[in-house]
Amino acid sequence: MVPSGIRSTAIATLGIPNVHHVSTDIFLPGTSMKHFIRRRLALSALLSVAALEGACVPAAIRSRISPVPAALGSNPFFLESTLPYHAPRFDLIRNEHYQPALEEGMRQQLAEIDAIAKQTQAPTFDNTILAMEKSGALLTRVSKTFLAVVGANTNDTLQKVQEVEAPKLAAHNDAIYLNDQLYRRVKSVYDRRGSSIRPSEQRALIERYNRDFVRAGAQISEADKVRMRSINQELSKLSTDFTNKLLAGTKVGALVVDNVSQLDGLTDAEINTAAEAAKGRGLAGKWILPLRNTTQQPAQAELKNRAVRQRLFEQSTLRTSRGDSNDTKGIRRMSELRAERAQLLGYPTWAAYALATQGAKTPENAIKLLTDLVPPATAKARAEAADMQKLIDAQGGGFKLQPWDWQYYSEQVRKSKYDLDESQIKPYFELNNVLQNGVFYAANKLYGLTFKERHDIPVYHPDVRVFEVFDADGSPLALFYADYFKRDNKSGGAWMDQFVDQSRLTGWKPVVFNVANFTKPAPGQPALLTFDDVTTMFHEFGHGLHGMFSRVQYPTLSGTNVPRDFVEFPSQFNEHWALEPTVFANYAKHNQTGATMPQALVDKIKQSGTFNQGFAMTELL
Repeated sequence: MVPSGIRSTAIATLGIPNVHHVSTDIFLPGTSMKHFIRRRLALSALLSVAALEGACVPAAIRSRISPVPAALGSNPFFLESTLPYHAPRFDLIRNEHYQPALEEGMRQQLAEIDAIAKQTQAPTFDNTILAMEKSGALLTRVSKTFLAVVGANTNDTLQKVQEVEAPKLAAHNDAIYLNDQLYRRVKSVYDRRGSSIRPSEQRALIERYNRDFVRAGAQISEADKVRMRSINQELSKLSTDFTNKLLAGTKVGALVVDNVSQLDGLTDAEINTAAEAAKGRGLAGKWILPLRNTTQQPAQAELKNRAVRQRLFEQSTLRTSRGDSNDTKGIRRMSELRAERAQLLGYPTWAAYALATQGAKTPENAIKLLTDLVPPATAKARAEAADMQKLIDAQGGGFKLQPWDWQYYSEQVRKSKYDLDESQIKPYFELNNVLQNGVFYAANKLYGLTFKERHDIPVYHPDVRVFEVFDADGSPLALFYADYFKRDNKSGGAWMDQFVDQSRLTGWKPVVFNVANFTKPAPGQPALLTFDDVTTMFHEFGHGLHGMFSRVQYPTLSGTNVPRDFVEFPSQFNEHWALEPTVFANYAKHNQTGATMPQALVDKIKQSGTFNQGFAMTELL
């Protein structure tokens, strides 16, 4: 996902429906099509407190902002970071700092917004649009950091903060976008946008602000605004509750095995990893297969015990349908509220509202695309199922193919058709080698970028690595954080986001991060990836490049703040370099011998590239 814009950062962070210019994409592991469904969030950065206190902020606005209470003075969020690129001070930030910083950030921004709305001067780009663009610096700084940590390394305390602050932030958002006095100023600037020559980026910013006010409800009746506020409050609570139940259900849904014989089919390294996962939960002597966010789990392709495969499949698919993690009522209620919200805004459905600012434009266009794909996709899937059933029958299985059998038998069919299985290729894809000699190597050859690992930048978890990125001329370009291993307190999937967005207005360079959920190896073992994981790394780094290469004036328009369907172009373009011969040969080397992958094996990977795509497409549809 890619929320963006005027301090809706905090809203997106805490599960509140964004009413600002939000561009989202969701993506799953694997091929380009699957990647389109894996989630990520990239939010806009805004000005620092120093900039807000500077001469560029009108005195009338500064005068309305009371000083930060002395009791909050030790909170690291209240000071602009002194780290390179203004990176978050994770060496100082503690759980207890987030909530007071969020609330003080809201207080400061509302004071700034109030001053903008109540100005007596005629509305201009500078005193209205630009002033809003400069508002909410503290709220942006804390919410972007909070988003990152809640998504990748949450805990009970942070989840409680999320639950408490979500409705407050929804109300805060409405206080801005449903402010009639403020919108009249925005509308005045918008209506006169063609009356004088403006730089195209200024026009784009004016149009974006007007659009987002309208889509938030600025033009609806006062009675409807009251209802809109109520809907947004309830949606914020429901969205936060869903997010936390999904994470809890994913953790609880992990498959616990008492007897190692039930893991027959897994490699020794995978079994050791499962044992370490159990120890990490205080279950020494047992084995745990954690769930990824996808329906299908990697181990299902290897587990020989059919009953264990079924248990794992059901644990995965029913993770939010049982016990405390059951959120069926919440999902239904969110759908009802979204439909009502769309109708208040003049749209027949939520889909019509959501697509109005995207490339598809209408639900009809999207449905046609999906519907046209159904006949070839289902025909391909039926053929795949038939191949697997033949194999089951030939082996004397005596049962009909079920969902929990699909991965196991499709892998066997792949072996028979292409003489290829994951155990052959994983030794050639060691994570650090793929990153340094694959992902970074391709970026160097394509764009001249170079990378230097930084060990002096604090991180939010020991697994996280930080790299400074240099442009082709050797000048500093960005910071890049890589957080690749699965944790029970990390949301599922893979995504890109930013702690700091590029902006010429602030003079700041981007601070970008990638998050994934690759299996962490047991101590002393190499981190070996599937080719699906390799593709994911290239894909997510493509999103990272989109953020790093941003060259704009205003944070609202920075980086990945573009329509959700376009935001996938740089990432899908980048993932195709994973198989480019010179790039592939540079990183696909055996982790023990250093030998380059044999060409015959490379050919098998390419030949099997369209294998099982009937299933992949029909699951997506």
